[in-house]
Amino acid sequence: MDGRYDLVVIGSGVASGAATRCRQAGWSVAVVDGRPFGGTCALRGCHPKKLLVSAAEAVHAVRAMSGRGVRGSGLTIDWAELVRVKRAAVDPVPARVEAEWAAMGVALVHGRARFVGPTTLVVGDARLTARRVLIATGAVPAPLAIPGAEHLTTSDAFLDLEALPPRVVFVGGGYVSFEFAHVAARAGAQVTILHRGLRPLEAFDPDLVDLLVRGSREVGIRVEVDAEVRALERAGDELLVHARARGQARRVVADLVVHGAGRVPDLDDLGLEAAGVARARRGVVVDEYLRSVSNPAVYAAGDAAASGPPLTPKAAHDAAVVATNLLEGNRRRVDYAGLASVVFTVPPLAATGLTEAAARAAGRRVRVRWEDTGGWFSARRLGETTAGFKVVVEEGTGRILGAHLLGPAADEVINVFAVAVRLGLRADDLAQVPFAYPTRAADIPFMLEAPRPAAGAPAEAQST
Repeated sequence: MDGRYDLVVIGSGVASGAATRCRQAGWSVAVVDGRPFGGTCALRGCHPKKLLVSAAEAVHAVRAMSGRGVRGSGLTIDWAELVRVKRAAVDPVPARVEAEWAAMGVALVHGRARFVGPTTLVVGDARLTARRVLIATGAVPAPLAIPGAEHLTTSDAFLDLEALPPRVVFVGGGYVSFEFAHVAARAGAQVTILHRGLRPLEAFDPDLVDLLVRGSREVGIRVEVDAEVRALERAGDELLVHARARGQARRVVADLVVHGAGRVPDLDDLGLEAAGVARARRGVVVDEYLRSVSNPAVYAAGDAAASGPPLTPKAAHDAAVVATNLLEGNRRRVDYAGLASVVFTVPPLAATGLTEAAARAAGRRVRVRWEDTGGWFSARRLGETTAGFKVVVEEGTGRILGAHLLGPAADEVINVFAVAVRLGLRADDLAQVPFAYPTRAADIPFMLEAPRPAAGAPAEAQST
C-alpha cells in the first residue's frame, strides 16, 4: 500500500485523534499500527482495567457495610467470568475503530512503521510519504535489567489471565501495581508489592499515600518499601523473587510476578535517527506546539511526547492541540493546568495541580489544609476508613494551586478541583458553592476551611 498522504499517524490510541479532524477537513490520512487498532486505553489500559476495578469496588462496598445492615457472607469475585465480561467489552473495539475510520476514508495500515527519511516510512513492503507525521505510539513496560526478567508478566497479560493464581507479587510501586493489587486482593489472592524506593506512588502527596498504604495493608496487601528486586528464578511451578529489602536479603515465593515498575515511550524501533527526530528518555523532544524540535514536519503526542504527564486526558488534549496546529498553523500551545490524575485503588487516590512540596520548591507562599477524614460522615456512612484530603492554596491571591483526595468518589470530586485549578479560582469562591447534600462534593467547603454553621446537619456530619 504505497502512497502519499497529507498526514500519517503512527499509533491508533487516544493521541491519534488528530487523524479524524484532519480527515474531516479534507486531508488524505493514513493510520499505522502494529497492534490491534484502538490503542492502550481502550484495549490494554483504562477501560479493561476499570472493568476489573469495578468488581473490586462492588466486593469492597459490600464487605465494608457488613454489620451495618448488609450481609455479604460468601461474596467473591468470579475471576473467569470477570475476564469474560472484560473480553466481551474490549474484543470488538479494533473492528469498530477500523470500520469508523475506513468509512471516513482513512487508510489503515497494519504493521510496525519505521522512518527512512524525514517524512517517509516503511511498513512491511509498503512505503508511505507524508507532508506531516504524527507519532502517537504510546508506551510499553520499561525494560528491567535483572536476571530472570523473562518470567515477568506484563499488565496486558494480567488483564487476560484465565485464572488468578493464589500468590501474586508486583514489582514496583506505581499505578499498575497498586490498582491491580487492590483487584487481586479482593479476588482472594495473597498480594505483595515490592518497591525499591522509600515511598510508592512518588508523584502523589506523601501524607495521602501513607494513608493509602495503611488501608492497603488492612485489606491484606503486603507493601514493602526499600525493597529492590534483584532477580527472578523459576523453581518448578513456583517463582522465587530475590530482593534486597532494607539492606537484608529477601526471598518471596510467588505463582505470578507482575511488572509494575513503570512504562517508557514506545519509540525504540521507529528509526527516529533517519528522520532527524530528537528524543529524550521521556519521549520525542517537542516544542509548545508538540512539534519535533529537530524536524518541524513531525509532531508527537500522548506518551510518545516528552511533555506533560503520561495520562489519557493529556493524550486527548495533545490530539486536539496537534489537530489545530496542523490545520490552522502552529498557534495552539499545550496547557496541562488542572490535569487530574487518579490511582484507581479501592478507594481511589486522586490529584490535580501542585503538590505541597512542588509549590514550596517553586517559591510559592502557601497555606495547606489536610486531614485524615476516615471519621467524616461521607466515609463513615459507607463503612470506609481510608480517606483524607490536602488542599494547597496560595497566600495573598487565595487561588487553589493543588488538591489531593483519597476516599470514596475521590476520582469524581477531583474534577471539581481540576476546574478550580485550571480557571484560577479562589478557595473562598469555591467554598461558597452550595453543593448537594449529603454528597462527597459537599465536603469541599470543609476542605477549604469555610466557616462552619453554628448548627445543622452539614457541620454535624463532619464530626468524629
